[in-house]
Amino acid sequence: MLHSLDCQAQLQAKRAAALCVLKFGSSVVRDERDFPRVVQEIYAHVRQGEKVVAVVSALAGETDALLAEALRVGGEGAPAPLVARLARVGELRSAALLSLALAKVGVRVATLDPHEMKLVAEGPALDSNLVDVDAAHVLDELARHEVVVVPGFIADHAEHGVVTLGRGGTDLSAVFFADRLAAHRVRLIKDVDGVYDADPASAAGAHRFEQLSYAEAEVASDGLIQDKAIRVAAEKKVLIEVAALGGGEATTISDVAAKHSKPVRADVVRVALLGCGAVGGGVLQLLQDQPELFEVGPVLVKQPRDAKPGEFTHHLDEALAGEPELLVELIGGNDLAADAMHQALSRGAEVVTGNKAALARHWDSLHACAARHGGGLRFSAAVGGGAPIVETLRRLEGEVASVEGVMNGTCNFLLSRLGEGWEFDRALAVAQELGFAEADPSGDVDGNDAADKLSILVREAFGVALPPQQIAKQSLRDLAPSAAAEAKQRGEVLKQVGRCWLGEDGSPLAEVRVVALPASHALANVHNEENRFLVEDRAGNLHQVHGKGAGRWPTATAVLADVLDARAAILRKAKPARSPLKLSA
Repeated sequence: MLHSLDCQAQLQAKRAAALCVLKFGSSVVRDERDFPRVVQEIYAHVRQGEKVVAVVSALAGETDALLAEALRVGGEGAPAPLVARLARVGELRSAALLSLALAKVGVRVATLDPHEMKLVAEGPALDSNLVDVDAAHVLDELARHEVVVVPGFIADHAEHGVVTLGRGGTDLSAVFFADRLAAHRVRLIKDVDGVYDADPASAAGAHRFEQLSYAEAEVASDGLIQDKAIRVAAEKKVLIEVAALGGGEATTISDVAAKHSKPVRADVVRVALLGCGAVGGGVLQLLQDQPELFEVGPVLVKQPRDAKPGEFTHHLDEALAGEPELLVELIGGNDLAADAMHQALSRGAEVVTGNKAALARHWDSLHACAARHGGGLRFSAAVGGGAPIVETLRRLEGEVASVEGVMNGTCNFLLSRLGEGWEFDRALAVAQELGFAEADPSGDVDGNDAADKLSILVREAFGVALPPQQIAKQSLRDLAPSAAAEAKQRGEVLKQVGRCWLGEDGSPLAEVRVVALPASHALANVHNEENRFLVEDRAGNLHQVHGKGAGRWPTATAVLADVLDARAAILRKAKPARSPLKLSA
């Protein structure tokens, strides 16, 4: 099955049904250390199939510092247009930094400055109002990328050249984009999880609103949301959500009457992390950066490490002594990992894993255990790393006809190097140094990793079982040393492609092959650790899924997305009674 670039262009020209505008102010983007959490928030929307316009403010204190600098250099009478020209620097910098952080985890991202999208405002240089934008250009960029990052607070002006939108102007930018792009909502990410009837930082009895009318929000927000932004939203009927980073709860603002929300557990969730390799180390850092959300017990590692007492352990019982509500399994392997997940699920705990081998071989028993005891099993990172293929298949709800893709980042990296004339052993050594390949690469090179992933995809796409050992596989070791270079001379590229589909009798079929693809094939330009999937539905529509399938940060980001979903599920439950969880090593 070949999918040409012409077909790709047709698909990209279709506008995504779901578009969300996310706004990040300086209260949540305080400095560059906050970008990983902002990326996590954006990725959570991307993996649910939303296109995202991310509107970002300057880092905390930067605009004030620029305005003070303008006053020092230009004096009290400094021309407002020149002050605005200096003040814009903070937003431009934040937008560029956020785009870099998104690209690091494999999200396809574009950045647009005001002049590139013809974002125009009218009014005073330091308190203007937005009036126009080249919406078609922004939508074109969204057709080619999952995320478009734009600076808030600033715009172009016919007379002044550059203007700002007043204090809190990034809120106005976000509402304006939601209106002009017909987004189904704008989500304002703040340092609180919604609008309260009193300041929750100083009033212990403050209650959060579940919903508010526009007029009520203008009073209740008391500066939390720019008044101009609320008025524009009311005029244009833009649905506003006010939420915190990583929070599922939000206050919605629309044409509704005020209503308070029910209290939600806000406890710190106890986490047991098994494994601290390339991915596990990244997950550990992301967890430790959010101590208000997670309490991490001693991390299970194969060998003791020099660290603070209690930070690491090579004994499973010690790793689980804190009676975790959430088990994150990243040790790899099969039986031990499956046993750990089974016993955690039997307590009703949530489990997140990136272990495709254990999952493929113990699918039925793990899911049955989760269903029986009220636990949860999440495994987005097990297939595709940062490419959200599992979520895509679930959204299609049984309407999948076939799935094919480049789904092993290690093999893709190796084949890319072989096509450049590298020797196999050299390419493998570099892949191991970069963390793309394991010390024992046979699972990747021989097609076993892709077969495990296909077994999971068959479950998600067709709801039937196909054990990985029944999937035909071809090893990279079987290739002639010159095969990649010869394919390149023909204008083709070698790719390890996994494919699954239903046979005429309704039985699942799958294979892992190394194939020579013409340049027009939609999988031909997948490079290095990137993964790409082509999902054809039963109506003949083609859905593309992109992402980095290997490497610490793309995979850790996918794991943490599951962790945040698991945390939300835990907080919706009644607080569990503690009971010992003992697992045999």
